[in-house]
Amino acid sequence: MDTPFEIIPIDENNVDKNGFFCYMSKRKEPGWKLKRDWLSQRFREGLKILMVNEVGRRITAFIEYIPGEYAWRVVNAPGYLVIHCLWVVGQGRGKGFGARLIEACVADARAQDKLGVVMVSSDKPWLADKKAFLRNGFEEVDQAPPSFQLLVHKLKPGPLPSFPTNWEERRARFGSGLSVIRTDQCPYMENATHQVEQIGEKYHIPVKVVEYKTSQELQQNSPTPYGTFSTILDGKLLSYYYMTEADFKKLQ
Repeated sequence: MDTPFEIIPIDENNVDKNGFFCYMSKRKEPGWKLKRDWLSQRFREGLKILMVNEVGRRITAFIEYIPGEYAWRVVNAPGYLVIHCLWVVGQGRGKGFGARLIEACVADARAQDKLGVVMVSSDKPWLADKKAFLRNGFEEVDQAPPSFQLLVHKLKPGPLPSFPTNWEERRARFGSGLSVIRTDQCPYMENATHQVEQIGEKYHIPVKVVEYKTSQELQQNSPTPYGTFSTILDGKLLSYYYMTEADFKKLQ
């Protein structure tokens, strides 16, 4: 790799100085503040963030991961590290930064004597495509509707991670109307929630916002493996990512 870079670990001691990648220039936004508060507890649970700084340029990539026992993705993965996010942006693309961050996470899992590393991927937005992980030692071990794959990089013998299978039952629990299921894990979800509320108001559909405050609550109740955000209409999954009014018209 020709581009000089450094990988910066983010923790409670330097997160206020360096940020957590998303909303780097929007620290006064409610979403940034919610994520910052969320991180304080997660760091104590073993969450780690690694950011790629291209020397003399800017931060262009990051990875966030946490022990499976505290994952904010709906997976059964005790003994593993679970990746929440992997993102490479702008001029950082095509330079191998994603692979370097995956390698760093796997090395950390090995150092912690974990069973391996887990990632929830999707063919749709907001989650990384599985191709980058398959190129870096992962294999697909499970699927969930409508577009989720469960990937694992095994490091030693042990039970494989898995998805639940009761997705229809989970979605039905939210009843009639428009339900937004959210957490503070992603700072973009604050605006995404307001967007759905505005859609509901325009189309005269009651909107209920359900917020999960613990990973255990999310694991037991989330209607999708993504966990962090979902929109449900009368028991039907509309979207697990930021939904515009145009999206709503197509999906309902």
